[in-house]
Amino acid sequence: MPPIRAALPAAPTRLSYGKIPEMLEVGNLIETQLNSFRWFVEKGLRELFDEINPITDYTGKNYELRFLDYSFGEPKFDQEECRNRDMTFAAPLRIMTRLHIKTGESAGEIKESEVYLGDFPMMTGEGTFLVNGTERVVVSQLVRSPGVYFTAGAEHPVTGRPLYAVKFIPNRGAWLEIETSNKDILTAKIDRKRKFQATTLIRALGYPGDDDIRQFFQEVDVDPEHRYIDATLEKDPSHDVNEALIELYRKIRPGDPPTVENARNLLQALFFNPRRFDLGRVGRFKLDKRLGFSESEARARAEDKDLRVLAHEDFINILRRLIELNNGHGEADDIDHLGNRRVRAVGELLQNQFRTGLLRMERIIKERMTICDATTVTAASLINARPVVAAIKEFFGSSQLSQFMDQTNPLSELTHKRRLSALGPGGLSRERAGFDVRDVHHSHYGRICPIETPEGPNIGLMGSLATFARVNDFGFIETPLRRVYHSLEMEQDRERVLGRELREEAAGLAAGTVLGQKEVAKLAQASIPEIKIRPWVTDEVYFLSADEEDKYTVAQANAPITAEGSFLVEHTPARTRHTFKDVPVTDVDFVDVSPKQIVSVATAMIPFLEHDDANRALMGSNMQRQAVPLVATDSPVVGTGMELYAAKDSGELIVAPADGTVIGINVPVAEVDSDRVKIVRSGQDSGLGILFHPDGEGRDVWYGVHKFVRSNQGTCLSQRVIVDPGDRVVKGTVLVDGPATDKGELALGQNVMVAFMPWEGYNYEDAILISESVVREDKYTSIHIEEFEVEVRETKLGPEEVSRELPNVGEESLRNLDERGIIYVGAEVQQGDILVGKTTPKGESELSAEERLLRAIFGEKAKEVRDSSLRVPHGERGVVVDVKHFSRTNKDELPAGVNELIRIYVAQKRKISQGDKMAGRHGNKGVVARILPIEDLPFMPDGTPVEIVLNPLGVPSRMNLGQVLETHLGWAASALGIKVATPVFDGASESEIEDELERAGLPRDGKIVLRDGRTGEPFDQPITVGMIYMLKLHHLVEDKIHARSTGPYSLVTQQPLGGKAQFGGQRFGEMEVWALEAYGASHILQEILTIKSDDIVGRVKAYEAIVKGDNTLDAGIPESFRVLVKELQGLGLGVEIMSENEEQIVFAEDDMPDMPLGLGINLERDERDDAEDIGR
Repeated sequence: MPPIRAALPAAPTRLSYGKIPEMLEVGNLIETQLNSFRWFVEKGLRELFDEINPITDYTGKNYELRFLDYSFGEPKFDQEECRNRDMTFAAPLRIMTRLHIKTGESAGEIKESEVYLGDFPMMTGEGTFLVNGTERVVVSQLVRSPGVYFTAGAEHPVTGRPLYAVKFIPNRGAWLEIETSNKDILTAKIDRKRKFQATTLIRALGYPGDDDIRQFFQEVDVDPEHRYIDATLEKDPSHDVNEALIELYRKIRPGDPPTVENARNLLQALFFNPRRFDLGRVGRFKLDKRLGFSESEARARAEDKDLRVLAHEDFINILRRLIELNNGHGEADDIDHLGNRRVRAVGELLQNQFRTGLLRMERIIKERMTICDATTVTAASLINARPVVAAIKEFFGSSQLSQFMDQTNPLSELTHKRRLSALGPGGLSRERAGFDVRDVHHSHYGRICPIETPEGPNIGLMGSLATFARVNDFGFIETPLRRVYHSLEMEQDRERVLGRELREEAAGLAAGTVLGQKEVAKLAQASIPEIKIRPWVTDEVYFLSADEEDKYTVAQANAPITAEGSFLVEHTPARTRHTFKDVPVTDVDFVDVSPKQIVSVATAMIPFLEHDDANRALMGSNMQRQAVPLVATDSPVVGTGMELYAAKDSGELIVAPADGTVIGINVPVAEVDSDRVKIVRSGQDSGLGILFHPDGEGRDVWYGVHKFVRSNQGTCLSQRVIVDPGDRVVKGTVLVDGPATDKGELALGQNVMVAFMPWEGYNYEDAILISESVVREDKYTSIHIEEFEVEVRETKLGPEEVSRELPNVGEESLRNLDERGIIYVGAEVQQGDILVGKTTPKGESELSAEERLLRAIFGEKAKEVRDSSLRVPHGERGVVVDVKHFSRTNKDELPAGVNELIRIYVAQKRKISQGDKMAGRHGNKGVVARILPIEDLPFMPDGTPVEIVLNPLGVPSRMNLGQVLETHLGWAASALGIKVATPVFDGASESEIEDELERAGLPRDGKIVLRDGRTGEPFDQPITVGMIYMLKLHHLVEDKIHARSTGPYSLVTQQPLGGKAQFGGQRFGEMEVWALEAYGASHILQEILTIKSDDIVGRVKAYEAIVKGDNTLDAGIPESFRVLVKELQGLGLGVEIMSENEEQIVFAEDDMPDMPLGLGINLERDERDDAEDIGR
């Protein structure tokens, strides 16, 4: 065994400028996903089966089926196999059933059996799902919570006082709305149907007399000018229970003949039948809290399943509260408040989807019960699992909330799992969402990040959980706060009283006395039950939801507090609900845990965030997610301390599970004894791994390491072992780095030396100048892996075949194919190269009887086939790194009609080039305009050339000064050879940056005289120079650059298609035509509108003329003109076309010449193919 060295630290050390001690460790950042799915597996499914238990036949007399306990088996395939074979990572769900037969010969018989309910997709340890071989994330949804909402409706037309309304929203079932009219009448609506008087509903519940009704409201309906109940009773057409029921039925079901019995059943079904109406735990909790129950009472009542439907007193209490509001007591609810919006995470979304499947299944079971034979019936013959499986498949395949995981880099994965969306089923739609919903709300503080949200039509509808936020069991977002004590009870808190300072005189001790043992004994003797102390900030952390927090006053995390927990000031800024003001410290109830608790993980990684404008910070947060993982990773010189947490929870690292020793690296899995060693595979590993021995455990652990794996976005996920055999490590030490991480810290870009100065106009409009050295040192080189796929199908004329024998293809084109016709791994390919040779049978002309006879006698001559090979598309290149071949003969599951499926993976190395998009972390983005030789760039007095030149005009108007401070501090830190952390809202001050620059022997203002590399002359002014962290974004010029000469045309208009994917042309639109008209360039315009577009004959002639070197171009009639004529004729209009000398021009049907065929030119083919044919 290798020698054992000293234990490595769990994390690289950074010099932090944070002044505020971290009270709370950043938790597991994906726990929302993991906990929610765990809840679904353990409790959510149980609830569903309890809901539909028992299932009886329609009469209820023959059969009764109950679902008992359920269990998940082991997944059929592990994650690795699911990825390779396009399978879903799922476990079989089995359920115990009890079938009670009540009639026939077998009456009284009870059969218990286990039934298979299909394969259920399981969550991976990283919080994702593998569906059909691709990784998906289920995004949490932010929806309005069920409960009761009082809103200020329209104003009274004369007095202007608000007329309040109440909306009652259940988890599922009928909505109830009650409004106040300007004549003080309370009208109700059920499910947005016709209005009726609110007293009609109360009468229908079984309170017939007017006085009975008045009695309920006598304490609240006290305004002599506005008698709401009297006004409503006056308009109420009903006088007893039956009349009220009939009246209700008429309003809810107009057109149906009303009977008292029908009406009673309808009312019962609407609000009192648990199968039709469900308040849900959350709905009951919110309703009770709004009606005045305490938190603990409301929690206890929420757990009572009998209270999940409405009770009579609920209606009455809601009406009482509405009358109180109309009389000016209390206030309306704010529907955008996070106390009224809750998170539906994966578990609940799955539960809702599973419920729809179960209800469909229940209907099938009931139908089967009516036709089955009692002697042979079993649970398995009644249960059809298809609807359940289909519902879950539909959810993962096509729900708006089940999304293809953003895997560009580890941060984008992490953020995707922490995203909150207000869109999706049961949520809002982009078109309907107004400004109020999208706005930042005071209750977002510490719960939803006010910065990180998309820039387009989804702004404000998609959010990100704040760093410390968590979701409670009701789905409300909570944030942690430190408790402040103003008084302590002598009996319970005797120990804690020591060292505190008295606020008021007690037992002869003056205010301000510090309490020692002697003073505490004196207070105990005086038997004072509670002593008032100076506010004491404790380390007790409470997680509060938004409506809980509204009751308290909360001070900022940067309030000056001593190590013992006393405030150093008498007044401090604090917030109470939506007001922020200076308050006496004696009024403060809680203190924030950390300055970064307000922002999300991505935003917390922007140093000097406090100096950036919010709009630019938003861009910075979003652009970090688009950074491409680079081949050489380098963590930022100026970080924020969040890099470590973000990388660890992204799931891309391998971390030591306990203290232990590294035994070996690059150990092949084949050499590992699975009986003695626990094998942990990532599902994408290369078969090599790291062997680790945890202290105190018998079994070693082997972790698979993956190399050059394609992510969902085509970036390269590759891991690197960063420990050596024999290293001692502590729990939490990073053993293996992932993509875009450096020693366990997130490293999305590179530290580069930058100068802020204009340079010959090349950095005009945010363009970026970079040095050749950056390209040469491979600082921004990344690997991209593209996947190409070909299906070998069964056609009507026979099967397609994979083959080297391709018609009209020279040997040169086949040089990289193996004997099957599939490309070798390691082959270098360019656009147009064959990856998989494939032939498709051609349709043959109908044979005459004589030919058929001859063919039958002499055997078939070789069938005609055409070349349908998979070729490298336009603009792609690279090296083949992997080939996957699936075929029916190997028992692989393939779609119907497909015999073989071949996937080719082509990797390419991309150096940074002109046209690539780059950005810093402050929303300072730009495009590389020029790559300059090192000798031309400005250089410092010691001869060091800068690596990047940015335009200084990009800073003042954008107000993202964080980049300038980062530049200064980065210069000082790199000169000192250290890495620093400047946490958000608690970072390095300007004077500290100046001191660091001085300590590094650099000018205090961060500016230096640069000389022009071309002339050696100094520039006029000193220039800001320093180290900045720049990212290369996933908008690469190589994916976007595109040009076309000839190519495919649209079928109807015969105009070229558009877009790179279709190999289209550039649209010359209406405004471009105006520009040429303005210049009078009529010949150019005619050429563009005819032979370069849809004049079919003209464009073929033009091609011929170019090939032959002629210079004559005649424009004909554009095809779109013919289409216009045909459309007008289709409208029944007689269209006549006249020439200049008023002769009629006739378009005959066979007017289309055979010209293109006669010339043998096909403008839609790739010209290189023609060139190859000629070459042969």
